[in-house]
Amino acid sequence: MNFLHGISAWTQRTATRTVAACRAKLAEKPASCAIVLMAAGMGVAIGLGNAGTLRVQAALAQQEAEMLETRREAQREVNALAARLGELQAQANRLNALGDRLTRVAKLGDGEFDFNRPIGVGGAEASRDMRAGELVEGLGEVERDFARSGSQLSVLEALLFDQELERNAMPSRAPVANSFITSGYGHRADPFGGGGQYHRGIDFDAKVGDSVLTVADGVVSYSGWRAGYGNVVEVDHGNGFVTRYAHNSRNTVKVGDLVRVGHEIAKAGSTGRSTGAHVHFEVWENGRVHNPRKFLGEIGAKRM
Repeated sequence: MNFLHGISAWTQRTATRTVAACRAKLAEKPASCAIVLMAAGMGVAIGLGNAGTLRVQAALAQQEAEMLETRREAQREVNALAARLGELQAQANRLNALGDRLTRVAKLGDGEFDFNRPIGVGGAEASRDMRAGELVEGLGEVERDFARSGSQLSVLEALLFDQELERNAMPSRAPVANSFITSGYGHRADPFGGGGQYHRGIDFDAKVGDSVLTVADGVVSYSGWRAGYGNVVEVDHGNGFVTRYAHNSRNTVKVGDLVRVGHEIAKAGSTGRSTGAHVHFEVWENGRVHNPRKFLGEIGAKRM
């Protein structure tokens, strides 16, 4: 702008000097003076026109620079919103994965915690343009809701996991697959013909070499030979319960092994005091023997 003002001032000074010189010589050569004045006027006009064009060009350049900066600022805001959206998508994926785990642990219906499933919403109100500030505020609220939901579901997952551990530590299945009970718990005739006896477990039919399976999670507390039982495995389930599996042809675990429900711990056989291949199964709680059938539920009832 200082440059433009300088051009304008120079043009005005030049025109003033030209007029003054023409006045001095007006009496001598009026025609020549008129021509000089006309030329000076045209120069002034051209100078002023050029100055105006430069001012317009400068204003347009400034406006374009401001628009460019506005676009850059808008893009920065869009990029920031995109980053927030990416974080929300990651949280949604985490909640979905957590929901899948809860569905399996709690044995819920498929899709109970499916956060990708569209939710039905509606309303009769007319829509309007949303301000950028409202959008940012809305994203923040969704982010806070996700955080609260994630915390609550994590607590629920921990509780369900503890329940699952407790449930898996309870005897709840037969020690042999696809079998049936051949001898029940309690008083019975001695199979060797020596009168009566108190049978402290139940016997399951099996073939030599069939897998003997632990009925709950636990740690092997005994694996070896015991009089009358032959090869025997005992599993401590950490909640006061101990299960015993006897007459095995061989044991496949050792003391200290961590076993999960359904894990093979031995091969069925007829070692010890036995008339034939089977699996003798006992359940103890804090040193007191129980009838195992009540822990088998429907399994024991169906296979009597």
